[in-house]
Amino acid sequence: MQCPECKSNHINKNGHKKGKQNYICVNCCRQFIDCYETQRGYCEDVKRECLKMYVNGMGFRGIERVKNVHHTTIIGWVKQVGKLLPYYYDPETIPDVGELDELETFVGSKKTKFWLWTAVNHFKQGILGWVLGDHSGETFAPLWQLVSQWQCYFYVTDGWKVYPNFIPDGDQIISKIYMTRVEGENTRLRHYLARLHRKTLCYSKSEEMLRYSIKLLIHYLKFADVPTPYPNNSNYCSGLRFLRSASLSRNDP
Repeated sequence: MQCPECKSNHINKNGHKKGKQNYICVNCCRQFIDCYETQRGYCEDVKRECLKMYVNGMGFRGIERVKNVHHTTIIGWVKQVGKLLPYYYDPETIPDVGELDELETFVGSKKTKFWLWTAVNHFKQGILGWVLGDHSGETFAPLWQLVSQWQCYFYVTDGWKVYPNFIPDGDQIISKIYMTRVEGENTRLRHYLARLHRKTLCYSKSEEMLRYSIKLLIHYLKFADVPTPYPNNSNYCSGLRFLRSASLSRNDP
């Protein structure tokens, strides 16, 4: 046996570490064990379980208490996956009637308000597009650029003053009664993501994490699964194949 540091053969036993024989080099005092595990870090099942728990209403510290995985590690996984996911997916069928609405949240403190603008098909489940920002037309413009391509017969809104600046005259219907689809989708977002709950200790500390979290949740609601991080494993590659087969449509803007 040789020291991995100085290659000396003058080695002594030095107790046990985590159930394995520990050695020490007499020359350089380097401590080591005979055989290290080739696989380090958490397995794919643990990563997937943690991410699924996150998009099913648990906060990072709650997952940490249950799975014994540090919350910063889980945050890193969400960031890695969020960078891969698109902001929206091409609709399977072009909507005849679109619904538009805004969901209010905050980042850092309740004084820093953000609005999540969402667009859905009146007749089918699922969020087809969204943007995050303030309550102005400048934020809504990129979403309208997507929605206007549908050329719907009309659009149902809550009458916010921004919409008439984009929706042509006669194409907007202002009615809370006919907004059940988009209101339901926004309710699902609040239900599934802890940071969007109305009364919770979980909140977004950065706009970046809020964006990654929404992208991950929308992917989960659409495909009933979450991709796992790190490119050096087979599940990650299969996750990418899964995304391609599911018609991944757009890159991050």
